[in-house]
Amino acid sequence: MGLNDPQWGRKKNSSGPPDLDQLWRNFNKKLNSLFKRKGGSGSGGGEGPGAPTPRQYGGGIGLLVGLLVVLWIASGFYIVNEGQRGLVLRFGKYVETTQAGLRWHFPYPIEFVETVNVSQVRTVEIGYRNNLRSKVLKESLMLTDDENIIDIQFAVQYILKSPEEFLFNTRDPEHSVMQVAEAAIREVIGKSKMDFVLYEGREQVAAKATQLMQEILDRYKIGIAISKVTMQNAQPPEQVQAAFDDAVKAGQDRERQKNEGQAYANDVIPKAKGNAARLLEEAEGYKQRVIASSEGESSRFRQILVEYNKAPVVTRERLYLDTMQQIFSNTSKIYIDQKSGSNLLYLPLDKLIQMSGPPQSGPASEAPPAAPQEAVPDSAARTREAFRGRERETR
Repeated sequence: MGLNDPQWGRKKNSSGPPDLDQLWRNFNKKLNSLFKRKGGSGSGGGEGPGAPTPRQYGGGIGLLVGLLVVLWIASGFYIVNEGQRGLVLRFGKYVETTQAGLRWHFPYPIEFVETVNVSQVRTVEIGYRNNLRSKVLKESLMLTDDENIIDIQFAVQYILKSPEEFLFNTRDPEHSVMQVAEAAIREVIGKSKMDFVLYEGREQVAAKATQLMQEILDRYKIGIAISKVTMQNAQPPEQVQAAFDDAVKAGQDRERQKNEGQAYANDVIPKAKGNAARLLEEAEGYKQRVIASSEGESSRFRQILVEYNKAPVVTRERLYLDTMQQIFSNTSKIYIDQKSGSNLLYLPLDKLIQMSGPPQSGPASEAPPAAPQEAVPDSAARTREAFRGRERETR
């Protein structure tokens, strides 16, 4: 009769409960048949034929106990996956750490194993949850050194360097990392200017925060190593975003005008310095020229003085002629007033010079008017001859 039989446990002509002794005997028979044991026949004690003896009872119970012991011992085998560590606890006390592979420990309740993943990179989010739009303002709003408020979100990635410390030294490691990260970033932001945090100093802020977090975690002995701090977003609060944008634009305009002024200064100052240097060089050259000219004139005067002491008349005549030559060489027309008469002589020196040179074709080679030449007396002729002689000397 199977267990699914609706008449199971009932007699054919009775509707009462099943006989427990009969059920136990049937169970022993099946167990004995399974292990190829036959039940003995005997009488007495009110037992019918085929009833199990106490020895058979003991054998079945011992077999069951042995099977349970084998199963209990087999339950002590466990597998530690790659990248994990197994921490064996004996009556709740840490015993050892096992590496990856098939391991065995005393079964429960003597020992049990806690597996910890040491290769997994865990992430803690500060200032937001799962999405930058879902901000947590009590974590993200921070005060800077220049008394400005910024809204900052960042993520901290960490790994386990000591599974024993991670498992036993703190009750909630993730919450501890979150608190340490928030405290460290607030300290770094509180010592930095707002513009430094928002623009050029993000990498420096993340590096300082990473170092400070690791120092705090090592002091707490949590067994965690910070691998990376990522600045997700840093901006002023939304309530003052428009005013902050205006201030940024004004600062950019200031920098642009400063750059334009610096460019103009870089263009004008070198030119001014060059002109100043040129004027200084010209003044120095003029100074040297005047000094040299003065020294030359002084030396010439001393030489003339020596010659004048030797022949005063000749020297005076020579000085006069040199002076007149210098005067006449700077003019092209000369008017001479004679003492003996009232005639005013005109000497076109430019025409006379042209006549003394080679003949030229064209209007320039025409002869000068005859009237002024006829009116020139002997003294004028002598002056002309002396002038021509001086011209030949200069040539």
